[in-house]
Amino acid sequence: MKTIKNIGLVIFLIGLAIFTALPLLGTYQINQAAFDELISEKRIKSELFIEDLQKNVVGQEFQGMQSLSPLVGNALDNANAAHVKNKEYKKKIYTSSSDMAAAIGKKSSSGFIAENKGLMWLLTFGLGIIGALLFIIPNVVLLGKKGIKNDGIYHESSTNQGWIAWLVFIFLVGFYLILYFKSEYAVNWTYLVDPISEGLSGNPAGHWFVYGFMYCVVMSVMAVRMYIKYRHNMYQMVRTTSVLFFQIVFAFLIPEIMVRLQMPYYDFKNAFPLDYDFFFQWNLKSLLNSGGIGLFILVWGVALTLIVVPVMVYFFGKRWYCSWVCGCGGLAETLGDPYRQHSSKSLFSWKVERWLIHGVLVFAVVMTGMTLYSFFAETGTVWGIKTQSIQNTYSLAIGSVFAGVIGTGFYPIFGNRVWCRFGCPLAAYLGFVQRFKSRFRITTNGGQCISCGNCSTYCEQGIDVRAYAQKGENIVRSSCVGCGVCSAVCPRGVLKLENGPEAGRINPTQVLLGNDVDLMELVNKK
Repeated sequence: MKTIKNIGLVIFLIGLAIFTALPLLGTYQINQAAFDELISEKRIKSELFIEDLQKNVVGQEFQGMQSLSPLVGNALDNANAAHVKNKEYKKKIYTSSSDMAAAIGKKSSSGFIAENKGLMWLLTFGLGIIGALLFIIPNVVLLGKKGIKNDGIYHESSTNQGWIAWLVFIFLVGFYLILYFKSEYAVNWTYLVDPISEGLSGNPAGHWFVYGFMYCVVMSVMAVRMYIKYRHNMYQMVRTTSVLFFQIVFAFLIPEIMVRLQMPYYDFKNAFPLDYDFFFQWNLKSLLNSGGIGLFILVWGVALTLIVVPVMVYFFGKRWYCSWVCGCGGLAETLGDPYRQHSSKSLFSWKVERWLIHGVLVFAVVMTGMTLYSFFAETGTVWGIKTQSIQNTYSLAIGSVFAGVIGTGFYPIFGNRVWCRFGCPLAAYLGFVQRFKSRFRITTNGGQCISCGNCSTYCEQGIDVRAYAQKGENIVRSSCVGCGVCSAVCPRGVLKLENGPEAGRINPTQVLLGNDVDLMELVNKK
């Protein structure tokens, strides 16, 4: 078993190393015809930008994107500065320098990587999948005893913040930094999945398609680990299948197929305010100009947020979305499961969590209010503040850095629900409903609790579950995502996930005293 695991680790690291090296490799040389086609596609009207690139880029050969990207960035910055100075706003280029360099790189790349897409896929994704499965399967089989799951968890470098965890941390952070801020370095990655993208949408792959495909691959591989580890718990098996289905079908396949059918790209399970740009002007105009399907998407998006979400939370708690549907939650529950024990249980973390996540929610709501006012009033400012500036700030600080780089990259160090716990505005909204008006709760049987601490150790949301179990109190917390792992790892069956009349909910801030016979008997047992 150990030999197979080590072989798998080596194979995985080889695939990871090749994938990581690709952004710095490749030969780029764009000819005049391809350049003219790109200028037409991007609808660029800046003569300064076109002349600069024709002089310094067209026909030139560049080894690696690191030599091409600065020239494109300088040309774009210089052209935009001149147009703003001359008040030629119609000629200004609003595409980022990274996206422009990526577009040029996509048109001009040649050599081994671009000409051997299938082989390169096998050497990266293929080796990564095979190696990960060889590493995961023996490891989970050995640690996957029924009930108790912490045997050896802090003795493995992949789960105790050891070197494997730090390697994953560095890769994830670097991957997200490239996706959000340096997309030109993802050009060679796009070649690996071009055939898949062309088969689905009819278009060559972009860096976001790479992200979506990798998202599905990682979740699928880590779902195998979940199926083995929690094979004794049907709830975990079904829940894992659910998030996998919604990610692959609703978040990946359907939007790509919609593009092929000349429809807007849209993920029907993504609800505002997690889908924070749903009400941005460009999206509203795009939907309104898309005919019946665009209007349907607009109505569905509003109904999902204002009707479906609160009704579903009332009956099933926030777990119906956070643990069964959401892509962020799906990645956290598969890729992030080995790191769930690292979530902080301190009082300080809880205080930070409450202020931070609700602060992000307020930010999202205020930004959306300003956006809608600007849209209907046909103005770019509200109270003297530029709406676009607020949108850009949120997109950068929350949408990119918090949700992406920190929210996922920090899994191996701070646990698997960093974004869900501290930043997701939709989780905050769901939490309000769950805490005050929901039939969902986790019931406890304090008389059977042996204080092993498994439940608290594995609570990804940082809840001290054992404290509730020892008191026999129901767990009704706005942060609880109903993942059910606390129940799955309990060796005594103390914890149960239930939906029932609100009268059966016990406020965790109240002491269990009263005239109810059952409650008094429970207190006496203590």
